[in-house]
Amino acid sequence: MTESIEPSAAKRRSSSRLLASTSVFLKPYLKQIIIASVALVFTAALTLGLVQYVRLIVDRGFVEGSTESLNTAILGFLIVAVLQAIGTFARFYWVSWLGERVTADIRKAVYKHIINLHPGYFEDNLSGEIQSRITTDTTLIQSVIGSSASIALRNLLMMIGGTLFLFITNPKLTSVVLLCIPLVIGPIMFFGRKVRRLSRDSQDEIANVGAYVGESIQQIKTVQAYNQQTHNDGVFSRYVETAFDVAKDRILMRSVLITVVMTLVFAALAVMIWVGGQDVINGRMSAGELTAFVAYAVIVATAVGAISQVISELQRAAGAMERLIELLEAESLIQAPAVPAKLVDTFTGQLDFKSVSFAYPSRPDTLALNEVTLTVRPGESLALVGPSGAGKSTLLDLVLRFYDPISGHLTLDGIDVRDLTPKELRSHIAIVSQQPALFTGSVIDNIRFGRPDASLDEVRAAAESAFASEFIELLPQGYDSFLGEAGVRLSGGQRQRLAIARAILNDPEILLLDEATSALDAESERKVQIALEKLMKGRTSLVIAHRLATVMNVDRIAVLENGRLIATGTHGTLLKDCELYANLAKLQFGGDA
Repeated sequence: MTESIEPSAAKRRSSSRLLASTSVFLKPYLKQIIIASVALVFTAALTLGLVQYVRLIVDRGFVEGSTESLNTAILGFLIVAVLQAIGTFARFYWVSWLGERVTADIRKAVYKHIINLHPGYFEDNLSGEIQSRITTDTTLIQSVIGSSASIALRNLLMMIGGTLFLFITNPKLTSVVLLCIPLVIGPIMFFGRKVRRLSRDSQDEIANVGAYVGESIQQIKTVQAYNQQTHNDGVFSRYVETAFDVAKDRILMRSVLITVVMTLVFAALAVMIWVGGQDVINGRMSAGELTAFVAYAVIVATAVGAISQVISELQRAAGAMERLIELLEAESLIQAPAVPAKLVDTFTGQLDFKSVSFAYPSRPDTLALNEVTLTVRPGESLALVGPSGAGKSTLLDLVLRFYDPISGHLTLDGIDVRDLTPKELRSHIAIVSQQPALFTGSVIDNIRFGRPDASLDEVRAAAESAFASEFIELLPQGYDSFLGEAGVRLSGGQRQRLAIARAILNDPEILLLDEATSALDAESERKVQIALEKLMKGRTSLVIAHRLATVMNVDRIAVLENGRLIATGTHGTLLKDCELYANLAKLQFGGDA
């Protein structure tokens, strides 16, 4: 399993672009940002103001021995402390709210974009990797917006305000602090870039871990059937150790950054206290002034130290946002036209393949379809037969416009499907796949998937038509029974019949059946075949089948081989005129073909 969404160095986004992309999600909540910002400035100002009360307490209360001055200073101190608590509440609530709200919006935006990308995108990008970006990466961003960013801004204000008060209190000592600022900013900039790169790599490796876990769980029966638990455990351990090694490098860089910054800051603080102490001893400064100056210096030093730590979190979030932006900027190859065509009211459902050729994006040099010309007349049932890899399922993918032909045209009622919106096109089609697709939820949820507004009576009627009601009513909660992930609690045949019931409920004009009865036993197959034959009447139907017995009664049969259409006709004519079909029939029916 390899990382497949990896940008080149040239594509790595600048901080300004990342900030611009993030601001799009922040812009709708300008009012909340203003409230949080006011609370932030208010609490920072109060904290700096508290130090002045400390100076008054020292000079007037302790040094001068004035009880009245001490009482007044203490009262003011308590008032400021209460206001500080109120401001802190407002800041914490609105900043945390903002983090959760923006994260939710990012998740929704990414999912909405991903769910509309063309299926070929998911041939090259792992589902586990995408899941990791939507969950883990957005959690990082939530932490930064709802906590780290607030901490960084608050400490930045404290650093700036503290420095101003240092100047006011004693310009001479302040120069000692200012001399160290370039020494502190340099390491922050240097190590910050390294932390961002390593954070990006760390998130990629964590995504690989999640992707492998998801794949193993989805295929757990195969893993256990082949006794590969030990092998998979070894592979998983290697992924985990690789992620740990990258995280270890990131932690090392972050630790070095914090150590260097804190050492420089407190070394400057020690020099400043020594110089100030000399001034107090010589009478050039009061004890209260020195106390206030030391307090401001500690505030500035602590703020710089906090910023150096938060910078690492901000760089991690920048790497996470970079990965999410890649998903948001992924372009779908299947786009709705600027001015879409409309199907006329007298919709018939005729499909025309005109010299259609196609190759999958992951195999561009291998034609899955080669110059296929075929017409499916309105209401006609057409079976597609041929060896595996002949291009049968590919034809269905093109009808649904999961892909576009690389040459030729596919039209519906004379309109090129590329001139229709995908939603308009697919609203007239229902598909039952060889591997029935069920979702986590109840029976009724899965049958209603194509028509969420269908009534219970309509769902029951569809289930009865697909001969699914007989096993549904035996389930513990009937139609409300929970099916587990991908319908894991049902047998293959039961899952197939639910998928057929879904197609029946959708009541489409065009029906696509890809080995729709392949997972059924003989009795169920007979019942479902009767239901499908009723469903297919009056509908344009494309049926893929390897068992020729299931398609002998269709209107026409098309034979494909290596992506080419080699013959069309009825069962009887193809036995005489198509050698490939005759051989397939002989293999399946023997002398009774």
